[in-house]
Amino acid sequence: MDTALQTKPCRFGDKNTSDIVICLKNREGIPKRFYSHSSVLINKSKYFANRLSHPGSNNSNNCIDIYCSEVNYDHHVNLLRLLYLPTDSILDSFDSVKSAVGILQLAVVFQCEEIACCCIQYLEAVPWEDKEEELILKAVSKLGPIAMPILARIQPVDLAATKDVFVSAVRIATSIAGPCPPFGNELKTSAQEQVEFMLGEDEDAPLVTADEEVKSVLRLGLSQIYSSFEKELSSLLLEPDLVSERAEEKILHSLSDLEWMCNILGKMDLMKDFVSNWAESSSNVLGVVENNKLDSFMWGLKIKLIEITAKVLEAVGYGNVILPTPIRLTLLKTWLPYIRKMKPLLDSKGSEETGFPYKMSEDLCQSIEGAMVTLVLALPSNDQADILADWMGAEQVRYPDLSEAFEVWCFRTKSAKRRLVEGLDGAGNATVSL
Repeated sequence: MDTALQTKPCRFGDKNTSDIVICLKNREGIPKRFYSHSSVLINKSKYFANRLSHPGSNNSNNCIDIYCSEVNYDHHVNLLRLLYLPTDSILDSFDSVKSAVGILQLAVVFQCEEIACCCIQYLEAVPWEDKEEELILKAVSKLGPIAMPILARIQPVDLAATKDVFVSAVRIATSIAGPCPPFGNELKTSAQEQVEFMLGEDEDAPLVTADEEVKSVLRLGLSQIYSSFEKELSSLLLEPDLVSERAEEKILHSLSDLEWMCNILGKMDLMKDFVSNWAESSSNVLGVVENNKLDSFMWGLKIKLIEITAKVLEAVGYGNVILPTPIRLTLLKTWLPYIRKMKPLLDSKGSEETGFPYKMSEDLCQSIEGAMVTLVLALPSNDQADILADWMGAEQVRYPDLSEAFEVWCFRTKSAKRRLVEGLDGAGNATVSL
């Protein structure tokens, strides 16, 4: 090799000083020549150093053939250019995640350690878009341990760190720590969304385990939200302008937090806490909502109360939450008359006003009806009789339809009477043996 060439600064593509040609060939075999320098190739690439140390290995007329596709052709060219840059300038030369990933893949193949390290450092530091993240994951999975630092930001987090994030998010989502200026409701809404996401159905192990610390902060959050809701509700009738949207927005916001908490607790086996609070406060809630001042207003509040109550009735009716008979009976006797009254009122408003948004959907109606039937049938027979008599004596017998519960009650009552008679007859005919 000419000593003069080794001492002169080498420039990529300089034909006058080049002593080796890199020939990039596509699938069709069409070559593209790049004038290079063996000193640079040997110094920066173990692959080229090995090729050039064996002159007879596929090197003809000082030319090295490299086959590439249209997809990675530009990456090959960029890699060759980077071989000529000082190490401290390589990092600043990258202009996109896609380019850096492509160059990294080739740098590993051609054993260009300096360039590979710079690619990894760049990719580890810059932000990724969703599509770029998919590209990185696909590429890195084939590169082995060398590229693992790139994935540090998406590695699984240990359970303790995950729990800390979850607990902090719950505290913000339930306003345990108070308002969060200057972010306010935006941060609270984001925290609620992410808490729900962390508890979402997943094939793998859950992100958060409901240990005592997690349960404690969730119960504290429930207490905070209930307190806020009761405060808003108690001051509702004191509002000077009940027709205003602001008055309803305040209470609906508080009720939405309560509904969110209901969904969260159901995923953490803490639904009993929510149901117990709801059952305890139901009479006070309806005492406000059924006030004459609200007869023609707050339809959004009324339908939202029914929707939350449906979740409570389902939890109790289908045995997911176990409550004593008196509480189940009170829950049913409290909400059955209200829902029975509201259904025709909402239907009537929907017929009178085009676009009236507050209606009981078919799914909601079926959910409530099914839960009430199971609730009735789980009560003592005398309590069932009281509820069914009241239901059939009402003006609106159409909803909810408790006819299934009525039929089962009739069958059970007749069967019980038969068992009683048979038991008495058996006792009367029994012989006494000494």
